[in-house]
Amino acid sequence: MIDSLYTSAPLDTTFAALADPVRRGILARLALGEASVNELAAPFAISQPAISRHIKVLEKAGLISRGREAQRRPCRLEGRALAEAHDWLENYRKAWEANFARLDQVLGQLKTEGGRS
Repeated sequence: MIDSLYTSAPLDTTFAALADPVRRGILARLALGEASVNELAAPFAISQPAISRHIKVLEKAGLISRGREAQRRPCRLEGRALAEAHDWLENYRKAWEANFARLDQVLGQLKTEGGRS
């Protein structure tokens, strides 16, 4: 059984939402500022209902939120879920950097030993 340290329902939802290129495009647009559903749909050759489904996935993952301004419901980027994904990935980046540093030491030693022969 997988240890609970390696699984997280919110993290799973975040990465599932980020797996789709349209949703990543929507997030990239929202990084520039809030936008309406129509503004988010403009660059994509997909239907309005499809964009709405993508927005619901992003909203469920906590990556975006929707406000209300009169008849307009602008979407905006929410940072918490992305920050949690970043923190999770950062642990692995640190581990890989430590592994590469050890490999550099071993290769340096082998190079030094090889030059002495």
